[in-house]
Amino acid sequence: MKRLPLTQSRQTKQKGAITIDRGQQTSHYATDVPYFRSPYERSSTSSVEETRSAPKPKLFISDSEPFVDFDDVLPEIGEFGCFQKLLFALMLAFCFIAAFVYLSQIFMTLPPQNYYCFVHGLTLIPSEEERKSLSIPKESDGSYSRCQMYDVNYTAVFKAENRSELINSSLPKIPCREGYVFSRDEPFHTASMEFGWVCDNDYYATYAQVIFFLGSVMGCLFYGHFADHCGRLAALVSSCSLALFGSLFTAFSNSFLTFAITRFLVGASFDTCFTMIYILVLEYVGPTYRTFVGNMSLAVFYSPCTMLIPWMALYLGDWRTFAFVGALPIGIALCAYCFLPESARWLVSVGKIDQAIVLLQSVAQRNKRIVSNALWKKFREGCEQFYKEEFEGRSFTVFSIFKRIRLARYMLLMIFIWMSISLIYDGHVRAASVLDKENVFVVFTIACATEVPGDLLVILTLDRFGRRWCAFAYTTLSGIFSLLAANLSNSHYILAAALSGRFFANVCYNIGLQWAAEVLPTVVRAQGVAFIHTMGFVAMLLSPPVIYLSHLSLSLMLNTLGGLGIIGGILALFLPETLHHDLPQTLSEGDHFGKDQRIWHFPCCGPGAKSQSRTKRLWHEGSSLRTISRDEFRSKKLHRVAVVKTRNLARSSYATALIGQVHSVASNGTEVLERVQNLTISDRWRRTS
Repeated sequence: MKRLPLTQSRQTKQKGAITIDRGQQTSHYATDVPYFRSPYERSSTSSVEETRSAPKPKLFISDSEPFVDFDDVLPEIGEFGCFQKLLFALMLAFCFIAAFVYLSQIFMTLPPQNYYCFVHGLTLIPSEEERKSLSIPKESDGSYSRCQMYDVNYTAVFKAENRSELINSSLPKIPCREGYVFSRDEPFHTASMEFGWVCDNDYYATYAQVIFFLGSVMGCLFYGHFADHCGRLAALVSSCSLALFGSLFTAFSNSFLTFAITRFLVGASFDTCFTMIYILVLEYVGPTYRTFVGNMSLAVFYSPCTMLIPWMALYLGDWRTFAFVGALPIGIALCAYCFLPESARWLVSVGKIDQAIVLLQSVAQRNKRIVSNALWKKFREGCEQFYKEEFEGRSFTVFSIFKRIRLARYMLLMIFIWMSISLIYDGHVRAASVLDKENVFVVFTIACATEVPGDLLVILTLDRFGRRWCAFAYTTLSGIFSLLAANLSNSHYILAAALSGRFFANVCYNIGLQWAAEVLPTVVRAQGVAFIHTMGFVAMLLSPPVIYLSHLSLSLMLNTLGGLGIIGGILALFLPETLHHDLPQTLSEGDHFGKDQRIWHFPCCGPGAKSQSRTKRLWHEGSSLRTISRDEFRSKKLHRVAVVKTRNLARSSYATALIGQVHSVASNGTEVLERVQNLTISDRWRRTS
């Protein structure tokens, strides 16, 4: 980038001020620490005497040279080259894992449709119809009861010459006490059939689903911390291993307790086993490709895998075989550990800058791109400055959000909206198993197929109409179609309306993933989004009970989902629009973000139709080095150049202040701290002169 003319550069300086380029401002602190610099970058011709005889240095760093971050390097090493395409292809295995972990339990616990009470005293009667007529009362529609039997002495009935004379509809009735007889026409043998989770015990399947999501909540909390400290790749591999062993042990469960424990373990791996590879791939993709790659990975890989799961279960025929065979691809996916790279952004965040640069250089080599050493040096300086700011910015917590009134209101709205969207989405996913119980596998496949056009619709509309109005429209439409389905009488119309509600639920779920990461300011974005997603899993705990309402009334279940959709859509209008707007970096900016927007704010026309004009010198575009959290992956403009003013430091106090502050911005044992400790005072002076 060109330097400013000398006259212009002088105009930018103010007396007693330091002007520094830096990315998203993470905290307000005195910027009297200069750029870090590697020992091998010193000038070999300079000496301490020459430095002392040189004019008094000016504590000034030109703001005409913004830091080089990942989005500056990505076009040089290739935004979507051979390396990124290989990573994109590897997502297929993890998409299958995510689909299997999420959906497999639905089929394992499917309730059977044709069964009746088992009566041991009549087992020697060869005719099934005679056994049923002697032991099972009939319902008002003429069908045999599935959960009741006559309370008689069946030994006497069996020995009687004319058995039918001993049986009549006026006999007392009792619940099944010796088990159940299931129809051989059932296409898939489930755990509900094997353990007898029907009739008065049908709540066990619902409890198992709740325990699965309880594991998801715990796993989300644990892996969020684990990924920040041990790396994205370690979190991905460990979560997939948990899914592997949990699924294998599920196949050997012999009671509700063992089944619940294994499903808790599998639930703990849910989200992380796919989110980490999702983030990892998008971190290496250029900003212009991120929205496309993020949604296409779902449309091309995840959605077809969800459509495959029901037919895989139907082909295998038994829930134990299904759990065992479905776990095998997870073991194969673990081999991807040898091929997947660690997140370079995470390496920078923990001070391992040399490893990050080596990794990016290998990416450039794989993409057959040549990058100059000068760019790598500027990139190193930007990484070191970022590490300093990021380290000091870690004092913020998610509770810092609630210290600002407007920001706290945004946070609460996002929590309620995301909880409603999560419950609507998961509710519609599970509703496919009860909408048409005779054709569960076909209906479930059609419902999963709606995700493909839903992902494409997000790509076409989100960056055109904005997040707020898209979230309002799609969430409300999901609610409207659910309410419509609840009040129809024709079964085919009910199914069509419910599937339409599922389609729009897919779309609003994808929007919610992105929107929360853009509204929250940078300094609390990672923690805030993780907290919001955790609350989403808490909401999903209510999804199985909502589906259980279908045992009472299908309309009651659909009305519940429809009401949530209407409420969630209306609440979305009270959040600010992020399209064409500079995203907030600090808590102060987050508190003022959207203050000038009104209810009619629309990105296509009227207020907010155009992006804000930015002075090139004061704006740096890119997703920044801070795109390292679990959910910061689609924002294109998260990096800002700040002009920070501080007092001029005297020469003697400057060196003392520098040495004293080094340990506050670089943690022990990191490359950054080692470089700073090796620098002489003259080297530090020469960098700023």
